[in-house]
Amino acid sequence: MLNSVAAGRRLAQRTLVWQAVVSVLVALAFLPKGLPWGLAVLAGGLALLLGGWLSTRIALGGGVAPAATALGRLLAGVLVKWLVVAVVLTLALGVFRWPALPVLAGVAA
Repeated sequence: MLNSVAAGRRLAQRTLVWQAVVSVLVALAFLPKGLPWGLAVLAGGLALLLGGWLSTRIALGGGVAPAATALGRLLAGVLVKWLVVAVVLTLALGVFRWPALPVLAGVAA
């Protein structure tokens, strides 16, 4: 085994930090269009950030395990990530009525 679980956790933490930085930069770029546009970008970025964090906790939280268990945790983490993204996007677009373009830009960033 070339990579440890700890190395995976460190890589996931670095990825989450970069996602947060990029989301804030894109939100600042959309801010001249108005505060709702900036908040919409942050909502999209926060959706993936929160989903990624939960996915990391689920997938890498149990330590070393047999292959079937590790695969199950990985699949559960991905499922939870996209469920969180779907809920946040539904709230941003349906409840808060923020524009779709910046929300999707935040997700894409």
